Amino acid sequence: MSQKDDGSELLTGPDAGPLLSAAVEHAGGKLLNWALEHVDTHPNRSTTATYLARVKWPFEERTELLGVSARTGGLSRTDRGAEVFADGNREVAVWIYPNDPDLPGLTRVAYPMKLADLINRSKLLPEPVAGDDLELKIIGYRPRRRAVVRFRVKGRTYYVKAIRGQQFHEALARHRLLAAAGTPSPKVALTTKDNLMFLEELPGRPLAKAIFDPGDPCDPAELIEVLDSMPLSVARLERRPPWSDAVSHYSEVVSTALPEVRDDLDKVTRRIQTGLAGIPNGNEPTHGDFHEGQVHVADGRLVGILDVDTIGPGNRADDLACLIAHLSTIQRMNKDQEAKVRDLLTRWVPVFDKRVDPVELRLRAAAVVISLATGPFRGQEQFWQSTTRKMVRSAIALVNQVAA
Repeated sequence: MSQKDDGSELLTGPDAGPLLSAAVEHAGGKLLNWALEHVDTHPNRSTTATYLARVKWPFEERTELLGVSARTGGLSRTDRGAEVFADGNREVAVWIYPNDPDLPGLTRVAYPMKLADLINRSKLLPEPVAGDDLELKIIGYRPRRRAVVRFRVKGRTYYVKAIRGQQFHEALARHRLLAAAGTPSPKVALTTKDNLMFLEELPGRPLAKAIFDPGDPCDPAELIEVLDSMPLSVARLERRPPWSDAVSHYSEVVSTALPEVRDDLDKVTRRIQTGLAGIPNGNEPTHGDFHEGQVHVADGRLVGILDVDTIGPGNRADDLACLIAHLSTIQRMNKDQEAKVRDLLTRWVPVFDKRVDPVELRLRAAAVVISLATGPFRGQEQFWQSTTRKMVRSAIALVNQVAA
């Protein structure tokens, strides 16, 4: 095994099969078939992959989600919270969802009966509930990092975040900071010692859906105003590098998955880095991951922002560029939807240009697009190659606007 072997070849190829089979057999089942579901690679460092696997258990046959992590060096401390299996000279960590070694609380909210027990013990609701009362859905799962579960019960909706280690405490502090300042964001209803955070649902609906409704979902000035409403104390939090700082890393991830775009990405990356060189790190309060999925609107007005775990100091251009990049890369739209998004961008971007430097805005947006271009491969989407090519072209187009 090479010292630079990050496990990506093993975990994305047929040799992953014996590892999955061994893990399932160790748990008392038999692996019938499997397919790669998601892969997260840090070149020359580590790879984590998840698989949809059909498993025959003594009591039933069902589909399971299996996770595997491999590293260039030895396993981490939390890796050893999973089952450890050897493949030649390598050790890998394997788990069956929801037993994620970095998200210990996830097992308590992934099943209705366990979640109902937690709700009752914590007295979250005024009266007891049963598992059958809960409408539960897994909204998102980033292996080894975070998971989000939504549940509805008796006319109320909550979101539960399972967050890794110290990041949980940092996220909780940020929620409380914005709540104290009056910035419209989810209210924390309950926290647990195993790093679960229960959040009340925001009013309205996501901008990601509302952009396709008739009329404007909100005024673009409101998008700037809600960011500017964050207290100055946000700028004293730990700094998280903007997406553009890691553009070389994301370019390498995309190029490794799809070598044919390497030359174009190398050129675009150099232009982004050259154009942003000399621009200092900002000290404005920023969201850190501001896009249409993080904004709630109602009746043509902005009513709240989500996922405030990433707030900290930065440039306002970072946030607005993130929104532009996400809107520019929405997939699977019909022609009417594409026209609506183009129209919004045509009218919104000039408003953003008045708040931040237009050149910086486009270069940072291009960098975010490149980071997003890692997604189709990581998610093993159908036709991920063509989607990735399209996203690379979007980055090129944004950079070319600067040169025009």
